[in-house]
Amino acid sequence: MRLAILDDYLGLAQTIVDWGVVPGLAVVGFRDHVHDQNELIERLSEFDIVMRIRERTEFPRNVLSRLPKLKLILATGMRNARSIDLPAADELGIVVCTTEAQHQTTVEVTWALILGLFRSMPQETASLRAGGWQVSLGRGLAGKTLGVLGLGNMGIPVAQIAQLFGMNVIAWSRNMTPERADIHKVQSVSKEALFSQSDVITIHMPLSDATLGLVSATDLARMKKDAFLVNTSRPQIVDERALFEVLEKRLIGGAGLDVFETEPLPLHHPYRSMPNVLATPHIGFVTKENMEEFFQTSLKNLLAFLAGTPINVINGARPFLPDSQVSKQMHAQNT
Repeated sequence: MRLAILDDYLGLAQTIVDWGVVPGLAVVGFRDHVHDQNELIERLSEFDIVMRIRERTEFPRNVLSRLPKLKLILATGMRNARSIDLPAADELGIVVCTTEAQHQTTVEVTWALILGLFRSMPQETASLRAGGWQVSLGRGLAGKTLGVLGLGNMGIPVAQIAQLFGMNVIAWSRNMTPERADIHKVQSVSKEALFSQSDVITIHMPLSDATLGLVSATDLARMKKDAFLVNTSRPQIVDERALFEVLEKRLIGGAGLDVFETEPLPLHHPYRSMPNVLATPHIGFVTKENMEEFFQTSLKNLLAFLAGTPINVINGARPFLPDSQVSKQMHAQNT
């Protein structure tokens, strides 16, 4: 039995859990990413099980149907439906199990990007390392306006932190109501107002048909000349070509980006060197705690699958149940 661990950029495959508790299991970790579907299929053709780190590798029907040995996908994190064809997996007899994840880690990176942009941290640290001293005039947060695109599980704590900094917070989403915003002391505004009034805009929406390309060239054109856009959500929510154009022409103050259309980011991509872009390599969820959750729960999922009682299944008729809920359910059945 063979297990492939995909996109293991940090080489964690054998460091967090002991796969040796599964007799006869051969584990192969891949530290690179395969973009070509044919190459991916060739790589995985001899594997029975695949573990993937979040949504780094997608599994559409035309990939799953060409992997006849594959019986189990160990997914990680809560958002898998768009990047794994779950109905196809169901038809092909492939079980998909997943894990939980800590979401506040992305909130932390969001604020690292916002603070880095307002205080020109990359330029200042680069100057210091080169033997220089202060090279820019930073801007404070108090009195500035934060625009939150999506006031949900991550948008709410981002807004709360902004309020502690003394910022005004406005928000928009298609389902936003003044009453819902008021609960969090946030002002509900139109999309047009959010882009024109904000000093920094941060995106906290899942990718769906409704949010694909949601931030358009027209929206970006409404932004203040010194305003920042921060995206730690999904790259496809923003028109990437339009964003690149406003950054290249210095029509906005800059961008803080943790997500990209192509990952890993190509070696010579302009975002690697543009002075008004603060970019991080999709580290929003990459913490010791999340990786421990991913690997430890994936091992539990594998053991349960091999025992014939799979848990945390997200395809087919079986609902997703976190381990804690499974334990409670089993206890209730036995009492």
